[in-house]
Amino acid sequence: MAKKGNLGEHLKKYAVTYLFLALSVFFIIVSGLDITYVAQQLLLRLNRNAFIVLALIIPIIAGMGINFAITIGAMAAQIGLLLTISWGVTGVPGILLAAAITLPLGALFGFLIGKLLNKMKGQETIGSLILGYFANGAYQLLFLFIFGSVIPLSDKVTIVGASGVQNTLNLTGDVGLYKAIDGIWQVPFLTAIRVVAAAIAVVSVIGYLRNKNVKKMVTGLAIAAVMLVIFFLPSVTAVFDGSRSQVVRVPVVTWILIGALCLFNLLIMRTRLGQKFRAVGQSQVVANSAGINVDRTRIIAIMMSTVLAGWGQIVFMQSDGIGTFQTYAAHEQVGLYAGAAILVGGASINRASNLQALLGTFLFHSLFITAQSAASNLFGDSAVGEYFRAFLSYGVIAMALVIYAWNGKKKKGLVDMKAATLKG
Repeated sequence: MAKKGNLGEHLKKYAVTYLFLALSVFFIIVSGLDITYVAQQLLLRLNRNAFIVLALIIPIIAGMGINFAITIGAMAAQIGLLLTISWGVTGVPGILLAAAITLPLGALFGFLIGKLLNKMKGQETIGSLILGYFANGAYQLLFLFIFGSVIPLSDKVTIVGASGVQNTLNLTGDVGLYKAIDGIWQVPFLTAIRVVAAAIAVVSVIGYLRNKNVKKMVTGLAIAAVMLVIFFLPSVTAVFDGSRSQVVRVPVVTWILIGALCLFNLLIMRTRLGQKFRAVGQSQVVANSAGINVDRTRIIAIMMSTVLAGWGQIVFMQSDGIGTFQTYAAHEQVGLYAGAAILVGGASINRASNLQALLGTFLFHSLFITAQSAASNLFGDSAVGEYFRAFLSYGVIAMALVIYAWNGKKKKGLVDMKAATLKG
């Protein structure tokens, strides 16, 4: 009975994840798209979006909900990219310069966001969403009227004969920012999988030698073995390693950056600051009683998230399949899609992990890739797929907020009941 109860709680807790998993499989089948194309597009979207989604974890753990204000971090990154293009710095040095500009801008914006969210405790998720819309107006003013007139820029980025920045900037050719990170080192997907499986096995054995934990070692070796077996199946190998033009390749440096952020999220939670994040996220009253500066800790969490999101936007822009920079619109859906993705992975308003962020990105974008073709085959109209995408994005976030509010009300009811019992 206990096991049944645990299974029921698990299914209830991750209902959205299992729903999206079922929908993803259904849409891939109904869409009729070539599985190699789907695999390539999924990997491309994981390359582009995973870093940004991972940037949401720290403020969630700190009890600040989904930081939709990462949109402002994306704006900081786009300012950095604009200045980089204007100054003519190309390739990897250009990406590094954009990241360097993003760091102080993102930290400053994050500080201001954190100060404001400290004034609206309990409403951070909605507050950060509205704040992103407000900041968009200031961003448009900056790019339309201040850049090119008050702040001089080169003709590479400004509108000739007028003030403001061009609507679309090219990252390819002489600009040299397109695929600047992705193009450093790429390997076939199957090679990357085998290397990862071998790494998991080695880490598992080393962990056993250090801690003598047989269970963890067996789990790690089992995962590595399953990965190798699955990706050695001829049917699977054919998907990722077909004709030479269709070989799915992994941008190694991009995934090193994503892995580094995952490691950072893990390691920082073992530090004193990470323990403060957890304490504040669990109870601000208890954390304050323990001598933790709650407001300062919350501001640091938002600053980190905003800077990381800015760097994630740089990774996204250089990896974008079109190779262009939509100056006035590239940042608008960043917070919405990242927030929806991490919720799809099983995270909540106050709980998140690296695995949930990566899984959610995978499932959310698998639907984005197949939605139009599936809708066209099912309803004869591909536009339905676009409406379905919007419905999923807003629907998942709305559901998470409702569940969070319902759980909070339920928990408060239990506390009140216990208090009444003790009083009686």
